[in-house]
Amino acid sequence: MDPPQQPEPVTYVCGDCGAENTVKLVDVVQCRECGHRILYKKRTRRIVQFEAR
Repeated sequence: MDPPQQPEPVTYVCGDCGAENTVKLVDVVQCRECGHRILYKKRTRRIVQFEAR
């Protein structure tokens, strides 16, 4: 049986200084450069398509 996989860290962009931050599940959502608490998730490069019904 395979061991449980750790979720990969996600990269966010600070809303104040624009620095890129890697945030894990247990980390505080805060910029490491300036301390700002508003982080935006970067856009994905893969194609995402939903079916309209």
